[in-house]
Parts: sequence; structure tokens; C-alpha cells
Amino acid sequence: MPKILEKKERSLGVKLSRKGERANSPKAALIRKPYRPGPQGKKFRRKISEFGSQLQEKQKIKFSYGVTEKQLRNMFREVEKRTMHQDISAADEVIRTLESRLDNVIMRLGLTEGRSLARQMVSHGHFIVNGKRVKTPSYKVKVGDKISIRLQSQTMAYFDEVKDKVKKYEPPTWLKLDKSSLEGEVVGSPDVLDALFNVGLVVDYYSKK
Repeated sequence: MPKILEKKERSLGVKLSRKGERANSPKAALIRKPYRPGPQGKKFRRKISEFGSQLQEKQKIKFSYGVTEKQLRNMFREVEKRTMHQDISAADEVIRTLESRLDNVIMRLGLTEGRSLARQMVSHGHFIVNGKRVKTPSYKVKVGDKISIRLQSQTMAYFDEVKDKVKKYEPPTWLKLDKSSLEGEVVGSPDVLDALFNVGLVVDYYSKK
């Protein structure tokens, strides 16, 4: 993992990129050094204001999902419009939108260790959605969509290693994975109960903008 991302994980106090066993391994940044980076990291105890908490949660989302400020702002505005007159939680809808990104789904299926690698591989055109090559990491999948590896990419040594790694891996219940062919399917709506972020704080932040 790039050093800058390790520092961000320690600074924000949350795992931002890895999944499964790798995120909880002794090599993970937050396991090795569960405190803020810098010489005063272990002693850092500053009280954070409400606005500071909102900014911190926003940073967690941005670095975890690899989205820009503009992308995140537009997403929150779209969700706010969509849920304004409905009995739907805007925070939950934001999580579902983020989790439905193709790069995130690739990671959740176990086909990459982190979202950054998933973004790179999607951009390089290694994945197919419903028979069509998709090179946009932010592409939003929906229930019934099937994700597979592009035929020309299936001979890559990387995917031979993935087949061994996924033998003991179980994707979240809203996804299904054929471990022999490495084909995935979206079978439900993304989970929101295990979200690592207080998205409600970010909803409040953007609602005041």
C-alpha cells in the first residue's frame, strides 16, 4: 500500500483500502501503528468540533472510495434531490451509491485486494459488465448485473493467483461469486449496516453549502 494512504488511514483512524484478511493482518498500517503519524501521534488528543468531525468523515469517504471533492459533492446533491420527498435515509442512499461503484464491487467480489487496484484494472479494461467492456471505475451496477473478466485478460498470471485467494473468501451477501470462473453477480442491494463512516455528518455538511 502506498505510504501516503497508510498515513491517511492512521490519521483518520479507519481502514480505507483493503478488504478481508489483508486489512486485519499484522502488516496493516492500523494494526502496526494504531495512532496518528508523526512524533506526537501517540499523545494526540485534541477535541474535534462538529465542523471538524464533518470534514473528517468527508475525508474518510474520499480516500476510501477514491472520489474527488467534485464527485462527492455532486453525489450528495443528487441523493438529496432523490430522497427529499421520500421516506428514504439520505445517508443510507449515499452508502448504496458508493458501494454500487464498479471498482468497489470488483474489490468486494475478492478480485482485487483494494479499491485503488480495482480502479486501475477497470480503467485498463480488464472487466466486462453484462457482456460489455466497461472502463469507468464509477460505473454504477444494479441488481442482476453480471461482472466477468475480459477474455483477453483471463490468461494473466494475476487472475490465476486470485483463484487461489478467493477459495477461502466469501463476498458480502448482496454479491455472488463463481470461484471457478471468477464471474460475479449483483443479487441484492448493498449493505449499509456495516458502514465505517458517519455519513449523516457529511449529509449535514453538504446541506449547509
